[in-house]
Amino acid sequence: MDRDKKIINTSIVGIVVNLILVAFKATIGILVNSIAITLDAINNLTDALSSIVTIIGTKLAGRAPDKDHPYGYGRIEYFSSVIVAVIVLWAGLTALQESFPKIFTPDVTGYTTVSLVIIAVAVVVKFVLGRYVKNVGEDINSQALIASGSDAFFDSILSLSTLVAAIISLIWNISLEGILGVIIAIVIIKASIEMLQETVNSMLGSRIDHDLSVKLKDKINSFDGVHGSYDLIINDYGPEESIGSVHIEVDDTLTANQIHVLTNSITMAIYEEFGVKLTVGIYATNDSDETVAKIKTHLKDILSKYPEVLEMHGFYIYKNENIVSFDLIVDFEADREQVKSEIIEQLKEKHPSYQYMIIDDYDISD
Repeated sequence: MDRDKKIINTSIVGIVVNLILVAFKATIGILVNSIAITLDAINNLTDALSSIVTIIGTKLAGRAPDKDHPYGYGRIEYFSSVIVAVIVLWAGLTALQESFPKIFTPDVTGYTTVSLVIIAVAVVVKFVLGRYVKNVGEDINSQALIASGSDAFFDSILSLSTLVAAIISLIWNISLEGILGVIIAIVIIKASIEMLQETVNSMLGSRIDHDLSVKLKDKINSFDGVHGSYDLIINDYGPEESIGSVHIEVDDTLTANQIHVLTNSITMAIYEEFGVKLTVGIYATNDSDETVAKIKTHLKDILSKYPEVLEMHGFYIYKNENIVSFDLIVDFEADREQVKSEIIEQLKEKHPSYQYMIIDDYDISD
């Protein structure tokens, strides 16, 4: 079964289960006059609506690439996740508005044994559903399913608290409905904000995952002839479509044919293992030359005094023009221009016959 079918089938299961829970909880909430159970039912209804949005988003995201959208429609999944988060946020704010006054003017509730049994069954059902949906989401890398599964798991905890409050009300005649409703509302609001932040980060383009970055670079560096890998960029065009680029450092004595074979091998290996379509660029190094090596060593000594300099790469000396060129990654918080100016000044003191060209690079991956 392909990824889209798994998302849709899992979402359908969620819709059916949540609608059944809505029917039972809403009925009980109205019969026993419980604001907490009624709000719990509304929360389940928003879960069902969220699953519907997930299905629509998955269908749209599965459209084939075309001339206007050559990278496909995978990012629509993120838009659907935003809609889901907004729906959940609305439910939380509504719950808060309804519950807060009940703290000061609680309603009289009338729980029965049957209602308590149904709530207990709902706790178990919601917990199982949450684990199932989240596991499928993690297995197929679906942000929407992971969020829905986590939400369902929290719902089971909230339903359990509703059950405890009902038992307390039944035994000691103490109403915790308003307080419980506020707690439920706050948890829902918090979950929706976190869901929204995570999705927006994916849409904006967040930093490459540390583990993935390290694994990719380790794989690239394992190829013979590669002295280092830098400037790793991964653009996410949906959970299943990652396109990126990287620069590798190789000897400037390699032929075009050797470079072609090497970069092509790296591209295929990365795609097969990680599913990332990677374009490989080249940094040539000529530091086997004694003069080049000497200047490079001096540069490294200078850079060791600057903790704000995170990395230097792409070092090359154009001998005919007497130009020293290298890329520098400086911490975002540092005064980049000041650091560059001081480094060039120190280089010129010892090697005045050269011109220096520092290319700005940025800390985009580990």
